[in-house]
Amino acid sequence: MSYITEIAVSINDDQEQGLRKKGFNKIYVDLNEGAGGNYIFLWYKKGSSNPITRLQVTFTDDMQIGLRNAGYHQVDKDLNAGAGGDYIHLWYYKGTTEYDNPIVDLKVTKDAEDEALFYQKGWERLACDLNRKAKGKWIRVWVKKEKKMYIADIKATTSFAFDHEYFSQGYTRVDEDVSRGGGGAFVFLWYRQSLTQSQWINHLDVSTNCKEEQNLEEQSYTCVGVNLNDGTEGNKKIHAWYKKGSDHPIQTITVIFEHEVSPYEKAGIQVIRKDLNTGNKGDYLYLAYP
Repeated sequence: MSYITEIAVSINDDQEQGLRKKGFNKIYVDLNEGAGGNYIFLWYKKGSSNPITRLQVTFTDDMQIGLRNAGYHQVDKDLNAGAGGDYIHLWYYKGTTEYDNPIVDLKVTKDAEDEALFYQKGWERLACDLNRKAKGKWIRVWVKKEKKMYIADIKATTSFAFDHEYFSQGYTRVDEDVSRGGGGAFVFLWYRQSLTQSQWINHLDVSTNCKEEQNLEEQSYTCVGVNLNDGTEGNKKIHAWYKKGSDHPIQTITVIFEHEVSPYEKAGIQVIRKDLNTGNKGDYLYLAYP
């Protein structure tokens, strides 16, 4: 089996030539497309051992601390270089725990229609737009893993205090703030995948009011005990909920924006049509899963 073993980023022609000489493969999608700035490309190498098993994206300095302390490595290039958006960095990890799953392929997409099709084929999406706040194309990185693993645990955080612990325990952070634009804390969802069938989650939902909470409790859902709207101006409680079962387990979850809902649903991707920013003036955001 051939794995992704090295990742690099180029932001000019000299760097491209240097990576070619070192045997890297280029993904021909400009990570700054539509935003101006440098022409930025993702590169990778493949090998038969020492694979990369996890990828994360950061768009604030605080997001980096837990990754660094947990042994992740930063790809030392700003993926928004010259475009004026957030400082975006890619991070990778080479792990050997039961929660680590070797990455065998990488792709980059630039529209929602392509994204939905990748989900259908078993790829996993890094939630952060690599043009975040740069007003260009919506650029996303996708990974294909060696084994089919499904979500067994979901958590949420409203601070960065637990990042090191969760990364060390094998969790993946969904790298988009689910209260984005709402004026509150940075709120992130996390999930951990497993090969153990008895642990798998097969239903997700969201509550935006007390009636919905009661209804989900009566259906034996478990609440992710963190308010996803923590500190926002609307001060409305939003919670994620899940139920476990072996039929149709969920491989991954992500956060999508309003313009992505229609193409996702047309491709058969499940979209929970409850705005995660209900009650405030933040972006319309929804949970989605294949």
